[in-house]
Amino acid sequence: MCSCELARRGWGRRAPSPLLLLSLLLSAAPLGLRGEEARQVSLEVIPDPTGPPENLLHIRAVGSNSTLHYVWSSLGPPAVVLVATNTPHSALSVNWSLLLSPEPAGGLVVLPEDSVQFSSSLVFTRLFEFDSTNTNTSDEAAEPPGKPYPPYCLAEWSWNNVTDSLDPATLSATFRGHPIHDPTGAFANGSLAFRVQAFSGSGRPAQPPRLLHTADTCQLEVALVGAVPRGNRSLFRLEVATLGQGPNCPSVREQHSIDDEYAPAVFQLDQLLWGSLPSGFMQWRPVAFSQNQGGRESSLPCQVSPPYPTLAYLPQSPIVRAFFGSQNNFCAFNLTFGTSAGPGYWDQHYLSWSMLLGVGFPPMDALSPLVLGITAVALGAPGLVLLAGGLFLLLGPKRYSEYQPIN
Repeated sequence: MCSCELARRGWGRRAPSPLLLLSLLLSAAPLGLRGEEARQVSLEVIPDPTGPPENLLHIRAVGSNSTLHYVWSSLGPPAVVLVATNTPHSALSVNWSLLLSPEPAGGLVVLPEDSVQFSSSLVFTRLFEFDSTNTNTSDEAAEPPGKPYPPYCLAEWSWNNVTDSLDPATLSATFRGHPIHDPTGAFANGSLAFRVQAFSGSGRPAQPPRLLHTADTCQLEVALVGAVPRGNRSLFRLEVATLGQGPNCPSVREQHSIDDEYAPAVFQLDQLLWGSLPSGFMQWRPVAFSQNQGGRESSLPCQVSPPYPTLAYLPQSPIVRAFFGSQNNFCAFNLTFGTSAGPGYWDQHYLSWSMLLGVGFPPMDALSPLVLGITAVALGAPGLVLLAGGLFLLLGPKRYSEYQPIN
């Protein structure tokens, strides 16, 4: 009788706390997607023993119960294959004869194969350029954002030997390239660089946008430097393709905050999610920079298009075909940097943008101490005024009236 009454009063219907929900999600998640606080990270450029050096960079991040494999390559267009396993003993196997053949399926395998909990890829296919000189500045969503020039197909570029840029101290390496055919000489003194960096734990880089990283993430910085634009006020767009999980494309979500301490004037965080969390994700702030020392005065908006199913016009990546075989459920999205108004690439012939790639739950920014202090003062000041006023009325000196009542 008593226990039933307590249940009717709410004990049996109390909503679970967010911490309990997160614990349940983590306990139900595959072991390889639960996340690790620290990992042992190694970088290795895998050589082709029978031929010239090929750019195949393997980042292996080993946790206590899982391993993340990031395979970056500039064979064909720049691409990455991300694989999460539920064992600290998984390994990458490369069959070079298959990988470099017209049918590379099976040339890239993570063993044991049944340990794979998640896998997907990103392929950076084309760099677009638009002349926004005569674009209406009030219509930032104009499509296209200006007069289009022939795009740069990144599969037809020449790339540096990534071994020369490998830095074990910072767990980073850089793929730097330029078009093989450059009739205008736009890239005679310019390049497009993809700088990859892994992390053994949590932290933030010193340069904006200072994305919060964890041991479950890898950072990519894309930088266009020194190329001569074909227009007076050129805008650039990067096309990215990815494999969907099933028939649907990944979803893009926006998160908003009142805190901009780490990225001044940027109150938004964008995420590309391959499925319901925990899963694979890509995370970035919608901002790029037109100067090497990024700051508010050189920040450019970064607009992303919704992912859409794509046809077979995209350049093929050998490492993606080697790992995923004949899967063709590709989706593509575009990242457009800047508008015709404000700062732009034309200022210093420089453009950079950063993002995180990882598995599990995306890193979440907590409110900074500065914002918490301001909020506490803003909310607490009125209460202190009311409290002080009440104490003054209760404890302050009493004034007696000189009025004498008539008896």
